[in-house]
Amino acid sequence: MTQNAILLLQAGGNAGMMNLVFIGAMIVIFYLFLIRPQQKRQKEQKSFNEGLQKGDEVVTASGIIGRINKLSETEATLEVSNKTFIRVTRSAISKEMTESFVSEGDDQDK
Repeated sequence: MTQNAILLLQAGGNAGMMNLVFIGAMIVIFYLFLIRPQQKRQKEQKSFNEGLQKGDEVVTASGIIGRINKLSETEATLEVSNKTFIRVTRSAISKEMTESFVSEGDDQDK
């Protein structure tokens, strides 16, 4: 009977170590699939916002398309049609409307 108790105690020690390995693996998985891609997207968005220039055609997060007329450190003025301007924060600008992006959309319609 004492021999069975010793075997059970030894097996229990290995199970605790396996739990630590499992928890460590879960942390690595969360980092690789959730945290790291989000940090990469934030870094790309920050560099995009820093590279904005007057005359760029952009899309806001709400879907408004316009051309940048004025830029300041915290906001931008977009011309959405002839002599129609709106002010938005720089962080609201989500992507640039380049000719290649527009032509890809045209190809999908055909």
